[in-house]
Amino acid sequence: MNAQQIRCFLESTENLFSTMLNTSVEFGKPVMQPRDAKHHDVSGIIGLSGDIVGSVVVGLPTETAIAAVEAFVGCRIEPDDENFADAVGELANMIAGGAKAKMEGDDISISCPSVVIGSDYTVQRPRQASCVCIPCRSPLGEFDLNICINSPAQASKAA
Repeated sequence: MNAQQIRCFLESTENLFSTMLNTSVEFGKPVMQPRDAKHHDVSGIIGLSGDIVGSVVVGLPTETAIAAVEAFVGCRIEPDDENFADAVGELANMIAGGAKAKMEGDDISISCPSVVIGSDYTVQRPRQASCVCIPCRSPLGEFDLNICINSPAQASKAA
C-alpha cells in the first residue's frame, strides 16, 4: 500500500460527503491496524481484486450510521430496516468506486458490498495485507475508514 492509494480513498470519501451527504469530513492520523481489529456497530465492506487485492471497511457507530443514511436518503431509517443495510452498503460502494476511478493504470474490481450490523465482530483480511485505519470526523459523527491492501508483490507471494 502506498500514500497515493490512501489518498484516492480519502479524496473519494471527501467527495461522497460533500456531494451526496451535503457535509464535510476531516481525517485523523492514519494508524496501522492489526488484522483482527474490532470494528464499530455497523460496517460496510467492499472487497478489492485485480492489481490491488484487499478490502475497504467503513466502520460506523450506530448513531453515525443512522445520521449518514438519513443524509443520504432524506429520511430516518432504523438499523432493523432492510433498506438501512442497503444504504450503508451503497455508501461504502461509492467510496471504493470513487477510489478505484482515481487509481489510473490499475486493473481493479470491487465486490458487491457486504454490511455487518452488530457488536463484537472482526473482519478477517488477507494475511500479507497492510491495514491502515483512518479515523474520520464529520458533523454526522465519527467513523473509521479501514483500508487493507496487498501490494502487487505481496499479492503474488501470497498466491
